[in-house]
Amino acid sequence: MTPRLIFPVIAALTLGISVSAHAATIQITMENLVISPAEATAKVGDTIEWINKDVFAHTATARNGDFDVMMPPKQTVTSVVKKAGTVEYYCRFHPNMKAVLKIEP
Repeated sequence: MTPRLIFPVIAALTLGISVSAHAATIQITMENLVISPAEATAKVGDTIEWINKDVFAHTATARNGDFDVMMPPKQTVTSVVKKAGTVEYYCRFHPNMKAVLKIEP
């Protein structure tokens, strides 16, 4: 590298570059009429990977109305977390399937 290019590169590295945080992917599984894990934690911007291993459809329906995700049998769907808070959710087809998603800012 030539000497006249060193200063701009060093300046850019020290002044203008920030390390961005990467969003995580959280997996939540529906299998044998059970949501696992029953309590999960995510951050706003994270992706939830909803995995339905059963032979029938499930939903992840937030009691507060924040989300309602439909999962066809033996399929995986994704959604992005948009709002912080603690959300209780359940399957509309199988109301005994319940879980909690804690979403941090």
